[in-house]
Formats: sequence, structure tokens, C-alpha cells
Amino acid sequence: MVHNDYSAEVPPVVEIFADRISITSYGGLVSGLSRDEFLAGRSMPRNRELMRVFRDLDLVEQLGSGVHRILSVYDASVFHISEHFFETRFPLEAEASEVTPQVTPQVTPQVTPQVEALLARIEGEMTRQAIQDALGLTDREHFRKAYLAPALEQGVIEMTLPGKPRSRLQKYRLSAAGRRMQGND
Repeated sequence: MVHNDYSAEVPPVVEIFADRISITSYGGLVSGLSRDEFLAGRSMPRNRELMRVFRDLDLVEQLGSGVHRILSVYDASVFHISEHFFETRFPLEAEASEVTPQVTPQVTPQVTPQVEALLARIEGEMTRQAIQDALGLTDREHFRKAYLAPALEQGVIEMTLPGKPRSRLQKYRLSAAGRRMQGND
């Protein structure tokens, strides 16, 4: 989350496969940081404010400690770095890979951080504007494309008037799948 380059509106992706967990961030290495420096544990935060917020919430540990912790368990081959993407592939043990194919579809729906944020803010039935305001967003088109449309497509929210999508009376609420994701069902 904190290492992704959000300027291109490409969200980070977490995927669970039978043999590995893959975390992909957009942006490659931070400009000015070489692969060798990265593997040596040098740290250059891409999103300083986001890192500060995560640190204040105790969601991250000491700044710059992640690579050392990963390399204490895995070798450098888990890192796959290209010009535009940075992927870390954590291999799973045999026991976990036997369970993963059956568990993955129900446990880890592919939702973006934007959809997760929307799910965290929606309460009862809300208008588009109310949801947008709750998220602190001002750009209606960005909200529609990055938040509302993906949440509807993924079936985690639903319209109160599905036959009238453009009605001024339209409101949105969590679907059964959305309630399950929030632990409300």
C-alpha cells in the first residue's frame, strides 16, 4: 500500500495462488534507488504522508525494516523488479497450497483499495453524493470510475432502484457480499 505510485491511479494488487502470494505495486523502484541499495535495506519512501499515517496507526514497523525482515526468511529471488512494477512473490508451503485453491475465491475477493475505502464508509442506504462526501472526494467522475463502478461490478454494493440507475432518488447499500466482507452478515 505505502510503496505504490498512485499518480497513475494503478492500485496495488494482492493475489493468492496455490503456490505463492504475490504483491504487486506500480512504480518500480523509487527514482534514485538501485536494486543493490534496495537489497541492502536502503529506504526511500515513495509516499511520505501515507507512510506517516500508517506509522501513526502502528500498521507499519520501523521505517526501512521490511526488506531486512523479508530477507531473513526468503532470498532475493522473491523480488521481481521492472521499470514500472515491483512484485514480491512469497512461496507457500505444501500444506497451504493444498488448501488455497478452495479458499481463495471466498476469502480474498479482488477489491481495490478504493472499493475497500467505499465499503468502510457506506452506512445503510446512501446517495452517491453522501458516499463521495464521506470519502472526502470532490471529483465526481473519478469517484464514479475508481470507486462506485468497481464496487457495483464486484457486487459488493447494490442500487436501491436497480431499474432506474440514473434516478435522482438512487441510493446505494452494501450487498450480501459486501456485508460478509465487512463482517455484518
